[in-house]
Amino acid sequence: MTLRRVNVIILVLLAVAFLIIVQRNLLNLNDFLQRENPDAVPGVILPFESELSPNLRLESVRTGEEIPVLITAAEERLGAAVAAMNSIYKNSKANVVFSIVTLNNTVDHLKVWLSKTALNNIKYKIIVFNPETLEGKISKDPERLETVKPLTFARFYLPVYIPEAEKAIYLDDDVIVQGDIKELYDTSLKPGHAAAFSDDCDSASAKGFVRGAGNQNNYIGFLDFKKEAIMKLGMRANTCSFNPGVMLANLTEWKNQNITRQLEHWMELNAQEDLYSKTLADSITTPPLLIVFYKHHSVIDPMWHVRHLGNTGAGNRYSSQFVKAAKLLHWNGHYKPWGRASSFSEVWDKWYIPDPTGKFHPVRRHRGD
Repeated sequence: MTLRRVNVIILVLLAVAFLIIVQRNLLNLNDFLQRENPDAVPGVILPFESELSPNLRLESVRTGEEIPVLITAAEERLGAAVAAMNSIYKNSKANVVFSIVTLNNTVDHLKVWLSKTALNNIKYKIIVFNPETLEGKISKDPERLETVKPLTFARFYLPVYIPEAEKAIYLDDDVIVQGDIKELYDTSLKPGHAAAFSDDCDSASAKGFVRGAGNQNNYIGFLDFKKEAIMKLGMRANTCSFNPGVMLANLTEWKNQNITRQLEHWMELNAQEDLYSKTLADSITTPPLLIVFYKHHSVIDPMWHVRHLGNTGAGNRYSSQFVKAAKLLHWNGHYKPWGRASSFSEVWDKWYIPDPTGKFHPVRRHRGD
């Protein structure tokens, strides 16, 4: 073998070695970049145009101040939360961020519903409520336990679930929002007030309607004024109550006044002394709020909480024109819009998104089931 041929072989071997070293360095660089950017997806070029849903591509990016909205999502009422969120999202261009509080056994179902439908465009976080939080704070009376729905107490813990926000909106799941949610969010709260509610005596929902339910719109409908702990508060029994199904909270004031602990105190005291009325109101969530916010809350525009649509005769009390003009509709009462006998269920149907898993079905009379 000549010296020249040996030199050629050596050069080839050196070139191969060089290429191997370069390849290894490139692989190490790729690993480094992936560690620095863990969200990068191998084999996909940014931006992910092909992954965007048609609805998202057609809409402008939502910017500006975030509007936190907390809503609960119980398994048996999951369709309600879906319809409520859809109505909020579609009727506003605001930068709404949902905090969805649910129980552990509902998380997977909720995720599928959000990811496989038009709701995959919304911003949200899912929070799992721990029922042990209520240990020692609710009565163990068998008759009362049937009405206990753990998620209804989620509103008591707003600053825990939305710690970064200064203000937040809480909504029951049986609502439909027809106005721009930013208008509700921009409601002014008086200095020192941690929350705003709609009074049960307001003109939009109470006149000629709630009065038929006796004292349901007064404090005496929710609290037992014969109990010493209630008497000591010096509250007037005929004070107009408020409905906490729609609430705007100043979370800074809420934390400064330790509202959550105050609410828990009255829950615990009721578990010991049975302070709530047994006559008219069946809510065990409202009484602590009525006590803590007695004459110390701001007021929401009545059109932002048109309620009692779930009561008997709502279809006769409210005109279709009034319902259409309302900014927010609330089916509080026994008859829900996904059930058989609700008034104005066609309004709710407009915002309902069918369950991709097939588990949840609105019940309608014409189906004959």
